[in-house]
Amino acid sequence: MAATHAFAGRVLVTGANGSLGRALIQHLQASGRTVRALVRSERAAATLRSLAPPPELAIVDWSDAPGLARATEGCDAVVHLVGVLKETPTQRYADAHEGTARALATAATHGSLRRIVYLSILGADLESGNACLASKARAEAILLAAPLATTVLRLPMVLGGDDPATWALRARARKSVVPLVRGGASLEQPIDARDVVACIAAALERPQLAGCVLDVAGPESLARRELVRRAASLLGNTPRFLSIPLALVRGFAALAERITASPPLTTAMLDVLEHDDRIDPKPACGALGITLTPLDDTLRRVVASGSGNARGDST
Repeated sequence: MAATHAFAGRVLVTGANGSLGRALIQHLQASGRTVRALVRSERAAATLRSLAPPPELAIVDWSDAPGLARATEGCDAVVHLVGVLKETPTQRYADAHEGTARALATAATHGSLRRIVYLSILGADLESGNACLASKARAEAILLAAPLATTVLRLPMVLGGDDPATWALRARARKSVVPLVRGGASLEQPIDARDVVACIAAALERPQLAGCVLDVAGPESLARRELVRRAASLLGNTPRFLSIPLALVRGFAALAERITASPPLTTAMLDVLEHDDRIDPKPACGALGITLTPLDDTLRRVVASGSGNARGDST
């Protein structure tokens, strides 16, 4: 991973109470940056007060556009981490992605804020039939519009934090029988959470990357079953895989969406999870000056050790 140079100025971090947000705050503060952390509730704010030193705090709901604008006052940059994978009646893609992007864009138009680093997702596309991926692409477009100096980082699965992706991989690595959709055929290209923090910090320091959309991923693309197998081997485990038909899981998700307000899985979420991630990360890494952590090193840290609680998570 590339080290960043110390720099001054206040940065607003949205979605700051996640493990990625906490790790980023600590990294930026150690680099000399003043950080204002934006969260949605007092409960979320409490998770940040234990950091040393604690950041400035702003408690603002995503739907409060004037509140978001006020939170940017005195900041010269924003790292926008807000994003949702599963839509619910109280957590809509349009509000979390496009709504927050518009609020930040409006704040930038009427204030001194210009620099934005936005964490998006691999596969984001305005023409996508997937509601989540299309919504993320619309948020990208809003933030990439002039006069904003925005850099978009599109990410795959992030490993190394206190987050669902890391929990799931760690749990699967310990099982003797692992059920996977399509037998784990979908391609994953996981990236170490520490590398994501380094990418964000590097993007903040490179104004020449304004207007760029960078696809960032880990050094290896492999089938999900192979990822689980690699993780399990570090524990001396050789799991068997049980293939679950995609149609069956999609049917369950569709039924759950009809009968409950907050289903455990939605069809849009399923299709994002089954999206194949297979990109060349070298162009983005070169632009950011980042050296990726080898996958086995990441797996040893987050699976074999069972640690990684303060390193970061996915968007």
